[in-house]
Amino acid sequence: MAGEGELGSIVVDTATRIFRDLCDPQTINNAAEESWKQPLWRTLEDSGLTLCWVPEDKGGAGVRIADGFDILQVAGRFAAPLPLAETMLAGWLLAQTDLPVPAGAMTLAPGDDQNEILLDAGGKITGNARKVPFASEVSHLAIVAKRNGDNVIALIDSSDCDISSGTNIAGDAQNDIVFNNVSPVGVSDMPTGLGPEEVMMMGAAVRSRQMAGALAAILDLSVEYSKERVAFERQIAKFQAVQHNLARLAGEVAAAEAVSGSAADAIDRAARFDDAVFLETASAKIRVGEAAGEGAAIAHQVFGAIGFTAEHILHRLTRRLWAWRDDFGGESHWAVKLGARVAMHGADDLWPALASR
Repeated sequence: MAGEGELGSIVVDTATRIFRDLCDPQTINNAAEESWKQPLWRTLEDSGLTLCWVPEDKGGAGVRIADGFDILQVAGRFAAPLPLAETMLAGWLLAQTDLPVPAGAMTLAPGDDQNEILLDAGGKITGNARKVPFASEVSHLAIVAKRNGDNVIALIDSSDCDISSGTNIAGDAQNDIVFNNVSPVGVSDMPTGLGPEEVMMMGAAVRSRQMAGALAAILDLSVEYSKERVAFERQIAKFQAVQHNLARLAGEVAAAEAVSGSAADAIDRAARFDDAVFLETASAKIRVGEAAGEGAAIAHQVFGAIGFTAEHILHRLTRRLWAWRDDFGGESHWAVKLGARVAMHGADDLWPALASR
C-alpha cells in the first residue's frame, strides 16, 4: 500500500497528466467554442480530484489537505477555467457537517461581512451574495448563513436562486446571487472552530496556491520566449535589463511558492484555524497578491505587445492572477486584519510568532 507521501505524489501526477492532456492553454485559447470543458470536467470527476477533500465514506477521495493544495497549484499553472477550486472548497465545507456532498460542480459563499445571508424560522434562506465565482455554472452552492445570530452551513440547489450574469477580468463566471425564500437541500450547525472568517481563510489559501502555480507558468513562458526572441541580432535573454527582470520574476515566484506552501502545510497540520494558521494564511494572500501584480507586469514587459493579444496564452494566466488577487479578500483586506490581530496580542508576542514559523 502506498504511503501518504507516495499517494500525494500519485495524486499530483494524475492531476498534471489530466491538465496537460485536456487543458493545454494554447488549445483552449484557440478554441472557437467550449466543447473542451465537458471532457476535462468529467475526467477530473472520474479521478476523484473534484472531491479530493471529502472523506471516502462521504463519496470523496479523502486525500490530505496538503495534497489538495498541490493539485490546485497544478491547476493554476494551466489557468484552468473551471470551478475545480470552488468545488473542492464546497466539498471541504460540507464534509465538516453531516450534510450530503452532491456530485457535480459546486461553489461557495462564505457569508462574510458584505454578504448577509439569513435562515429564518421557517427554514427559508434570504439575502445576497456578491461576486461568487462560477455561480452560474454550478449545480449546488454551499453557503454560510445566520440563524438567530449563529452561523449555519446550508446546501442549496443553484436553480432555486436568482443568479446574475457576469464575469471577472479573466472572463470566468462571477455572479451576484439573490436568495429569495429559498428552501435549502439541507442545513447544519457550523462546527466549533469554524465561521465565516475561517472559510475566508481557506479560500484565501486556495487562491494563494493557484496564483503560485500561475506565476511559475509565466516564469517558464518568459524564460523560453527570451531565448527565442531576437532584437538587434541578439537573443533578448542576453540583454542585462531582461536578465535582471527575469531574476526579479524568479524571486517573486520563489516567494509565492514558499509562502503559499507554508500556509497549506499549516492548515494541513493544524487541528483548528488558530492564530498560527491565520498568520500564515493572511501573510500568504498578501505576499502572493503582491507577487502576482509584480510578476504579471514583468512578464508582459518581456513579451511586449504580443502578450496582450488574444492569440497568445500569457494573458490567460495574467488575467487570472489579477482576478484571483481579489477573491476571498485582497491584500488590503488581509493586511488590515493581520495588523489588528498583531496589535491585539501586543508587541511582545510578535517576534515569537514570527520566529516560530
